[in-house]
Amino acid sequence: MAKTLYLANPYGFSAQQNAGPLQALVAALEALGAEVWEPFARNNQIDKATAGWAYQIGQADLRDVRDADGIFAVVNGCPPDEGVMVELGMAIAWKKPVFLFRDDFRRCTDSEAYPLNLMVFTGLPESGWEVYWYASVDELADPEKALVRWLKDTEPA
Repeated sequence: MAKTLYLANPYGFSAQQNAGPLQALVAALEALGAEVWEPFARNNQIDKATAGWAYQIGQADLRDVRDADGIFAVVNGCPPDEGVMVELGMAIAWKKPVFLFRDDFRRCTDSEAYPLNLMVFTGLPESGWEVYWYASVDELADPEKALVRWLKDTEPA
């Protein structure tokens, strides 16, 4: 049975990013054997003219983060998208395996050790966190990195 991976991302807010980077990430993750739970595709079909639509979407996303086996978070931006950060925080609190993707070259940190706020890395090991960090779609299939090992059960995340 495929492991479920919640894809926390801000790409679904833009038709252009949804058609480009988002679909490329989903395809690459599925090619590795993950069952990708992409929140814009799963939970954004609610009629936004209906009262309470935002709460309903938020609750659906929360359930998916809780129920997924792991989280793959797009952490582009300075700072990264606040919704992605909330989803990442929930996943860390629930001790989910965490994988981070950033193809944004900017550094946004006050730490020499990490390229982003140190709290983003609290769900990763102190030593060797780099194997959970991805800077390109091509890197996702790297058998030496954590995602492939986790998906193939050759090493727990």
